[in-house]
Amino acid sequence: MREALVSKLSKMKESESESESELEDEEDEGREPQIASASYRHSGGVNRIRATTINNVQVAASWSELGQVNIWDLTPLLEEVEAGQAGSGHGRDDLPLFTFRGHRSEGFALDWSPVISGTLASGDCQRAIHIWRPQEGGRWQVSTSPLTAHTASVEDLQWSPSEASVLASCSVDRSIRVWDVRAAPNKACMITRTDAHTSDINVLHWNRCEPFLVSGGDDGCVRVWDLRNMQGGGGAVAELKHHSAPVSTVEWHPSEGSVLASGGEDDAILQWDLAVEREAAEEGEDVPEQLLFVHRGQQEVKELHWHPQIPGLLVSTAHSGFNIFKTISC
Repeated sequence: MREALVSKLSKMKESESESESELEDEEDEGREPQIASASYRHSGGVNRIRATTINNVQVAASWSELGQVNIWDLTPLLEEVEAGQAGSGHGRDDLPLFTFRGHRSEGFALDWSPVISGTLASGDCQRAIHIWRPQEGGRWQVSTSPLTAHTASVEDLQWSPSEASVLASCSVDRSIRVWDVRAAPNKACMITRTDAHTSDINVLHWNRCEPFLVSGGDDGCVRVWDLRNMQGGGGAVAELKHHSAPVSTVEWHPSEGSVLASGGEDDAILQWDLAVEREAAEEGEDVPEQLLFVHRGQQEVKELHWHPQIPGLLVSTAHSGFNIFKTISC
């Protein structure tokens, strides 16, 4: 598990002639981005990682392929990267703050509550969702009776940005569920939208401005749901089709309620704006009217995140590395 600081970024150049390229070779060397990193040794591969701040201390939760979830204090790593001390590459041997081994299998779903500091949810491939509540002494109390209404692997989950007890999840069973964790586990599922996609649902994200969820699935579709009519079997309020392979990441813009981004196994990141309405499509045009921006150049896009302060800035991770770039119209 690694913490990194990227600095001295510069704009990528447009294509240029060979003579221009030769003249600027020396300048290019000085414009290379610099990365300082530090890491912990991690038991098993890291399936997913999520960070938060608890009492002014930055911590991270990590899902291990060995079926356990670890909590880490990021302070030593942050001190190293901020000091520009590049690690040896072997990683520190510090132990996690806390480890939970109660899941029966590995998993991918993981999210910290933005409302109650230190509250965590983790979901596994055996359809169980456990709720974590912070205790004194840097420990957590993890629910012994998980939420189990899904009938297949829980692929992603996310806490509501405003309701302390409300959680949404999606699954290989093609359903989206909304939970109230104050209720008993067998009664906690308050909203169920079955067949939300035609195949596995991989990711979802909660809109901070409107009562909407967005989901992405193996069917290549991005769908937007209005929480006010999901329970009655209402359909998606928007279906965004342009990915040609499974969708692996979706995220609403932090302040623009109609804007979102999605990425997929077609090596593309797309920016959408639900508020856009074109007067008329040109003959033969097959580009959705809400599609504003396409970013390519990475292989096997895994995750994307909007920067919370810099308008339009996206960070994406992929099998081929990191990209940091600005979209348009944000």
